[in-house]
Amino acid sequence: MESIQLSKRLKRVASYIPNNARLADIGSDHAYLPCSLALKGDLEFAIAGEVVKGPYDKALNEVQSRNLEEVIEVRFGDGLEVIESSDHIDTITICGMGGALIRDILTRGLSLNKLNRTETLILQPNVGEKTLRTFLMSEQYKIVAEEIIEENDKIYEIIVAIPVEEDIVYSDHALTFGPYLSEQSSDTFKKKWEQVLDKLAYVKNQMNKSQHPDERKLEKINQEIEHIKETIQ
Repeated sequence: MESIQLSKRLKRVASYIPNNARLADIGSDHAYLPCSLALKGDLEFAIAGEVVKGPYDKALNEVQSRNLEEVIEVRFGDGLEVIESSDHIDTITICGMGGALIRDILTRGLSLNKLNRTETLILQPNVGEKTLRTFLMSEQYKIVAEEIIEENDKIYEIIVAIPVEEDIVYSDHALTFGPYLSEQSSDTFKKKWEQVLDKLAYVKNQMNKSQHPDERKLEKINQEIEHIKETIQ
């Protein structure tokens, strides 16, 4: 059977999923990720979860057309509500959403006891990475790996986290830039923050044109600019 050509982004996400995982892929986008892993024999079991009917139907069709129903179940539901305790899920992927939405999905999953706090989380926020890292810290999830990639002129971050017993404390710097990404300081990392600098410079310029600029906001922007420059220099 023809293999699935994952996007660069999903290939990198897949690289963090352990062999023989019991996976819940939330917002599964045609179920490409679990289907690709199942075709390679790398999955024990997977749930492809969708909350919108159209994507659910597409994911179901993908799984059925590849005869993977014994390995992958496509389920219709909101976030982690598609998981049952009997599934024994050990890995959760949530990709292609904002960091705040991923946080909300995880928060609701915790409140509904859909997470048993043994699962590895592999998260790919499109924006709002600091919001997501702050949530992970507050819920005692330790970030164990990060990656930043560029694909089709867009830059994506991947965050891998595991639950721990001890309190996790990250500095504001680590929450903003990533505890691993800031240390690696790759070309893609620098490019991302140079783009943020450009946006901040534009906002600052527009504010300075005002007859009564907000001095507090200007000071905050100046501090952000200096913080970024110090980090990527």
